[in-house]
Amino acid sequence: MKQFAALFAAIDATTSTNEKVAALKAFYENAPDDDAAWATYFLAGGKPRQSIPTKVLRSAALAASGLPEWLFEESYQAVGDLAETIALVLPPPIRDDDESLTTWIESRLAPMRGATPEDASATLQSYWQMLDIERRFLLTKLIGGGFRVGVSKLLVTRALADFSGVDAKTIALRLMGWTDKNAQPSTAAYAALIAPVAPASDGAQSQRTDGAPYPFFLAHALNEPVEKFDSLLGDPRDWIVEWKYDGIRAQLIKRGGMVWIWSRGEELMTDRFPEIVKRAQTLPDGVVIDGEILVMREGDDVPQPFNLLQQRIGRKTLSKKILAEVPVQLLAYDLLEFDSADLREQPLSLRREKLEALCAASHWPLSTTVNASDWATLAQLREESRQRRVEGFMLKARDSRYGSGRTKNDGTWWKWKIDPMSIDCVLIYAQAGHGRRAGLYTDYTFAVWNRAPQSADEAQTVVAAIKAGLPPGELQLVPFAKAYSGLTDEEFKRVDAVIRKSTVNSFGPVRSVAPSLVFELGFEGINLSPRHKSGIAVRFPRMLRIRDDKPIHEADTLMSLNALM
Repeated sequence: MKQFAALFAAIDATTSTNEKVAALKAFYENAPDDDAAWATYFLAGGKPRQSIPTKVLRSAALAASGLPEWLFEESYQAVGDLAETIALVLPPPIRDDDESLTTWIESRLAPMRGATPEDASATLQSYWQMLDIERRFLLTKLIGGGFRVGVSKLLVTRALADFSGVDAKTIALRLMGWTDKNAQPSTAAYAALIAPVAPASDGAQSQRTDGAPYPFFLAHALNEPVEKFDSLLGDPRDWIVEWKYDGIRAQLIKRGGMVWIWSRGEELMTDRFPEIVKRAQTLPDGVVIDGEILVMREGDDVPQPFNLLQQRIGRKTLSKKILAEVPVQLLAYDLLEFDSADLREQPLSLRREKLEALCAASHWPLSTTVNASDWATLAQLREESRQRRVEGFMLKARDSRYGSGRTKNDGTWWKWKIDPMSIDCVLIYAQAGHGRRAGLYTDYTFAVWNRAPQSADEAQTVVAAIKAGLPPGELQLVPFAKAYSGLTDEEFKRVDAVIRKSTVNSFGPVRSVAPSLVFELGFEGINLSPRHKSGIAVRFPRMLRIRDDKPIHEADTLMSLNALM
């Protein structure tokens, strides 16, 4: 536990990639294999199961610290992170503990999940008494299920490769599936992860029967004006251009008569899409397809909105009704394995030829390519994106290999997305941020008018009612979205100052502010949602700019949002 806590602190203390890799490598050189297995699980993105509810965690911290509740809450607001607040306010430890990370996870935290709140609180307080600040912070993160670490999976792969002497691409391939919720880190699994590659016996292709996916190759965002494309990208005929779909990126694996479906987040999703599994029986063994899961009926050219796909994701059981009303397909756009041969080193043009032949023979849905002799024509075609319910274009170099992660070493893929939808809205609620934004109000709730105010004076009557705590009248500001990204540090500081001066009420960590600031909010999609007061939900909202030029009575309305749909 001490070694992992020290690693966590070392990673958090630097922004240098080389220093992070060095800290990771040093950890692997000294940690026992069982601890290294669990550390790899967390470092690669695995999420710990919550051991006790947050309410019990807070009450235990209050009891252990001896602080009044108001002072604990003020401390939390100043720090911005519950685990860090708890680590700082607890009294010094009265004894030391040197148990391993594995013992803590498997023998101490796991049994707490079935304990009563009283027993869990008492046990937790006894654990805090034997740990310093670094380990208390780490332990509380693991208990609350909110553990995050400031290192990418790519850096973990590099460190493991440097330590073990195994090629980084092999490590990346073996890491696939490590963070699935059903995975259990073990000494044997870690030994297999860093084991030397066995030499090929006679060059013959072995028949794989496991369900492990390949590391996903990711695209870079392309934000340059189209006028620069000729100099940046060259001839458009050197690129395969596809529509960029808004679904779930996935790999379908068919090996040994079995089918697996993995998400880009390395979650095994096979049981959620039985119709795709059934259809995959038409595929030969030894095939891995990279594609996009979409809500789409047979023969349709346009997918349904993403919110329908979310209905499938969030259900534990799939009724005949939901299967009939929300049918899904996996649209193929790359072939990573065929006849059990790894195709990733082949150029995309050859992989695409084989994919087209496979899809034709198996009647499998295939992504559509778009051809044009110049970038200006493609830019015009891209304007059809919203009607097609896509996000723009994917540009993939014809000679590109299939790499790992978001790198430029294996050929380049670009996502050329359309400009976001936008709306002018009013800031009405704010909450403090976390991490380096702790102590600043950076998480905002935005609203639009239920109808256009007749004048600036009418809008000010609403502001006056909010300040006085009066119930809303016929004209109202209706909340519809939350956002916390898009502004510079200086802009956040400026808005924070306004929030502190114009707060009219507090609800726990949330401040209600007198409406005065208008923002342009951008988002990728919009749809009806009965769960929201506005009746509308937006996808990936972010702040584009502060509209200092616009008074609040000129902000947009619910009618404006409906028009975007």
